Amino acid sequence: MKTADQAAGQKGSLTGMKQDAHDIITTSIQAVLPEEAVKKALQHRQLTGNPVVISLGKAAWSMAHAAKEILGDQLKRGLVVTKHGHSKGPLTSFRIIEAGHPVPDENAVRGAAAALEIVSELTAEDQVLLLISGGGSALFEMPAAGVTLKDIQMITEQLLASGASIGEINTIRKRLSAVKGGRFAAACAAAPILAIVLSDVLGDRLDVIASGPAHPDSSTTQEALAIIHRYDLQINESVRQALVMETPAITTRCETIIAGNVAGLCTAVAEACLQRGYEPQILTTTLDCEAREAGRVMAAMARELAEHQNNQAGGYRTKLPCALIMGGETVVHLTGNGKGGRNQELALAAALGMEGLANVVLFSVGSDGTDGPTDAAGGMVDGDSACRMRAAGNDPESALKCNDAYHALKASGDLVITGPTGTNVNDVAVVLVKPLISTDH
Repeated sequence: MKTADQAAGQKGSLTGMKQDAHDIITTSIQAVLPEEAVKKALQHRQLTGNPVVISLGKAAWSMAHAAKEILGDQLKRGLVVTKHGHSKGPLTSFRIIEAGHPVPDENAVRGAAAALEIVSELTAEDQVLLLISGGGSALFEMPAAGVTLKDIQMITEQLLASGASIGEINTIRKRLSAVKGGRFAAACAAAPILAIVLSDVLGDRLDVIASGPAHPDSSTTQEALAIIHRYDLQINESVRQALVMETPAITTRCETIIAGNVAGLCTAVAEACLQRGYEPQILTTTLDCEAREAGRVMAAMARELAEHQNNQAGGYRTKLPCALIMGGETVVHLTGNGKGGRNQELALAAALGMEGLANVVLFSVGSDGTDGPTDAAGGMVDGDSACRMRAAGNDPESALKCNDAYHALKASGDLVITGPTGTNVNDVAVVLVKPLISTDH
């Protein structure tokens, strides 16, 4: 049994660890904001003719703002298409359209129509500066011939519920769209394109990020049809016909710069952890599995370290305090009708696996500040989180079973809410572990 002094000491240590975690989140996201990345990419370039800027995705406003500062009066016309609530106000020379995510809405179509109108009269003497960030697949949409927006919405909802990977989802999306899979580049005709990309996709696959509006598609119709079969998706004949139409295999006159990705985010997290006294270990930047399974694995690692003070349990040869870091993008297979997102589900699963541990904190957040259809970026849990949930009348096991991580984490006070951050370079999950407080005097 813990003495009152021990309990108070451990509670104080946990409070300090949670403050460290919040500081790490803030510092690392600040380090990967897109403004400096865009400025760096443009600082030694001379764009030709009358450059136009098309900025797409959750980080579109920030990227466009940086481009405006660099181009100044040279920029005559621009467009920002971003998620509802992610615009930070008017930008001179830019039209701003906010659209739906993760399921496209009418504004996504308006945004694509506006972009196509802007590039329709360009010549080889002009240039398109295409700024791309995660979320563009939903935010920038023009249904292909014979396909309706409702068709795209219905299949998107099925794909999101199925647990399909982002690569699989975008393989389908590209074939239903008139602006994805290199088709937007084709609409730019002779005008050269400079694409500056914030990657939210593992491996930085250019044809997957925002479904590759200016990049050739590497997938095939056979793969698309296999995805339909694998997840037993319900489609109509119009969609089936669109799926068998090949996307452009080649795009011309497009140069691409990767300005940021999840590896950079993990490096920023590691530096922030080190500054706060935690020895960091980046275990992976390609996390790609079920969110709840990732949470269970990270909880098991935390338990291994927390319960073995020799600091070499399970092959972890690191000093405590330490930070185990995983970056990437998990998936959620919907089996219930709850509310949440992949980072919240990871955190909830970890809370169950970490129950009873002292001096351990785990957080999982989306760098864009939004996780699923919620106002939270993710979750931050400790060894008492599951107990707090039950005390508040929320059973964490049941919540996990019905994908209701949001309400469980809200009940325990463990939601992480940052608001839109202005960037989008995937997700990061971190376990912080400290040694138990000594009881010697």
